[in-house]
Amino acid sequence: MAIVKPVIGRTIKRKFSSFGGKKTPFIAGHKLLYTCNLRCEMCPFWRRPDEKLLSLNDEIKIMDALVAADVSFMGFEGGEPLLRNDLPDILKESHKRFHTSLVTNGWLLKSKIKSISNYLDYLFVSLDGLEEIHDSQRGIQGSFKRAVEGIKEAKKYVPVSISTTITEKNMDSISDLLDFTKSIDVGVNLQISYNYSTAGKISPDKEKLHELLIKLKEMKRSGYPIVNSYEYFDAVINSWYYNVPWVCKPWSTVNIDPLGNIVMPCYVLNEYSGKYKVWDVDIKKLWNSYDWSIYESCNNCSLTCYLEPSLFSWKKPAMVHERIINSIGDYISSMF
Repeated sequence: MAIVKPVIGRTIKRKFSSFGGKKTPFIAGHKLLYTCNLRCEMCPFWRRPDEKLLSLNDEIKIMDALVAADVSFMGFEGGEPLLRNDLPDILKESHKRFHTSLVTNGWLLKSKIKSISNYLDYLFVSLDGLEEIHDSQRGIQGSFKRAVEGIKEAKKYVPVSISTTITEKNMDSISDLLDFTKSIDVGVNLQISYNYSTAGKISPDKEKLHELLIKLKEMKRSGYPIVNSYEYFDAVINSWYYNVPWVCKPWSTVNIDPLGNIVMPCYVLNEYSGKYKVWDVDIKKLWNSYDWSIYESCNNCSLTCYLEPSLFSWKKPAMVHERIINSIGDYISSMF
């Protein structure tokens, strides 16, 4: 099994030094581009044209602003980030500063993993089902085969997990996917499809989803490699079916669009639209002058990039040990 790189110790130390009661994002997610080589039904982002791509110098400006804000974890996504020829240079700069992860659809992964593996602490590959279901949901024939080939090659160099979006199309076959991921020894981060205004409306039926969430929790308990915490499943079930909300902390994560704009208040509510250039603002000051309280009981999504960090508490030693010390890569699998 691959080992997470020593940068983790430095990351945790920096985060402990930033305690003090004020709101500070400790996770960052950055879409490097919207352009993608797949056509996923539930995704609105590949449908957006890229106005331009930021230069390496601009990407470094983003990173330095995030360092000043005490961000510890950096997750890159898209679109498809492996379409950027300068990705190795961007990841190299990130790895100097943060615990660094990447989300990819896997199409180009087999040929490109060697060029980026030294600058990654964790890798996430999107896989929504076995071949027929995955290719249908992701919109391109052959995407399952390319992703699996990429996963098997990437495992030689860096820790890998699968990121799975639960929809009405694949919810009945999630167990088959989990059997497959267990057979190739990779973890799975699951999240429920959100119906963006500009994408296909394929979120799963709520009644059937309830049964699946209970089943997934039991499968995790029986040894299936499900990355999500038990608390994640409990929070979704309690909120969506028993009117017991979880307290969302969107301030724990700062998202940045391909133009370098900060997305507020969160990834979902404004559908990834930003207006403040990250390098032009004092993130700490902005974070502590913004009224986050009105979003605490939102619970409209179940995206792990918000739910898992919201549930986490440094005051609970068992949770710190499980999510941070033992499994830091899995803890940030939400991203993105």
